[in-house]
Amino acid sequence: MGVNRNSPAEGPGAPGAAPLTAGPAGTPPVTDSGAALPDDAALLDDATLPTGAVPASGAGPAAGAVVAAGAVVAAEAPAASPAPPASPATSAAPATGTTAVPGADTAPGPSIAPGSGTVPGPGTVTAARGAGSAAGTGAAIDAVLAVDAGNSKTDVALVAADGTVLGTARGGGFRPPETGAERAVEALAALVARATAAAGGGPPRVRHVSACLANVDLPVEEREMTGVLRARGWGESVTVANDTFALLRAGVDDDGPRSGVAVVCGAGINCAGLAADGRTARFAAIGRVSGDWGGGGHLAEEALWWAARAADGRGEETALARALPAHFGLPDMAALIEALHLGHVPVERRHELVPVLFAVAAEGDPVARAVVARQAEEVVVMATAALTRLSLLDERTPVVLGGGVLAARHPLLDEEVHRLLARRAPKAEPRVVTAPPVLGAALLGLDRLGAPAAGYARLRRHFGTA
Repeated sequence: MGVNRNSPAEGPGAPGAAPLTAGPAGTPPVTDSGAALPDDAALLDDATLPTGAVPASGAGPAAGAVVAAGAVVAAEAPAASPAPPASPATSAAPATGTTAVPGADTAPGPSIAPGSGTVPGPGTVTAARGAGSAAGTGAAIDAVLAVDAGNSKTDVALVAADGTVLGTARGGGFRPPETGAERAVEALAALVARATAAAGGGPPRVRHVSACLANVDLPVEEREMTGVLRARGWGESVTVANDTFALLRAGVDDDGPRSGVAVVCGAGINCAGLAADGRTARFAAIGRVSGDWGGGGHLAEEALWWAARAADGRGEETALARALPAHFGLPDMAALIEALHLGHVPVERRHELVPVLFAVAAEGDPVARAVVARQAEEVVVMATAALTRLSLLDERTPVVLGGGVLAARHPLLDEEVHRLLARRAPKAEPRVVTAPPVLGAALLGLDRLGAPAAGYARLRRHFGTA
């Protein structure tokens, strides 16, 4: 999912948006007991991937080769057995709309030393301890480094090949369009160091880095980020995909086809689909310029827009004109507009208006209800478009719903999404995922290693979804 990169008049997502919950922004939760980290709220052309694979740009044709849009790339081995490593020389840049075979950028097997990486900064304050790293054996265990980096938060998990979560860490949002790729990965490196230190024992042998990242929406961005992560030497191979694919993997079954469609609606909105034969359907998801509407940032802007027009007489009456300023302890919209303009209410707090919007809608306000209905429409339009592009509209297919806005299961939105899906895609099977999306990134890593069924079950139990 990408941040809306358009002008304020076009409804951007709130930069650095925190989880979509009302009230003052709080500090991130700290977990150091081995429990799962809680979820805090929460490309263009179709391409073809190997069955069971996930889009990535850390692998592909020989250096310098170009894959034509819509082409079918070579299939890797099924998840039941590990895929053989490809030549280290294969790290080519696929053409727009195509993605090469994941993980072909192999290198000698590094081990991540505890404490490596940059010194954690503000926000990198969470770590969980998991069961061990072959203590007493002297041998490094095989592991996956899973990363889910969203607009509002980043989760890192170090997971053994048997599904044991060795260590986790949580930090702030991942926004390379604002900070630059290198700086964004510097903050990520701090989390990797913390997760590794939390694992204890000897450093594991990271067989694969499975990174599902927000704001990595286009092929050129995937290629750039793959190169940046590969240079860190965190694992033998690297797969980079948009974070929507982590949600999709978390929501589909482990013992069958990985096909399905996922719609994430958190700070922004995005959708991705994967067919059983490897074809994908994706969206650019960079704002109005790519045809997008919705997500928490946009909903907050819509609520403000309608409230401001109601207050000055240009628009119809709505309770939002009273509820929004009241949330910040202000008397009216004029005071709220001034506070937002002068920075007295930080832009990072605009996301707090989303639950206010839903509360006003639940009370029957026509304007607020219309905004919620429009969001439901956009969720279903994206899902049905992906299903249609993948020829899945007439097949029983999971439609995975996640992100802070959808995972909150606001009754009006949830009911309307299900109603519209039932009418337009009767065979779609909606599934709401509330587990941290890093679960999906880790499952993709286990797919890569050919983990046993017990490993998937163990990993899901850790995150409370088994």
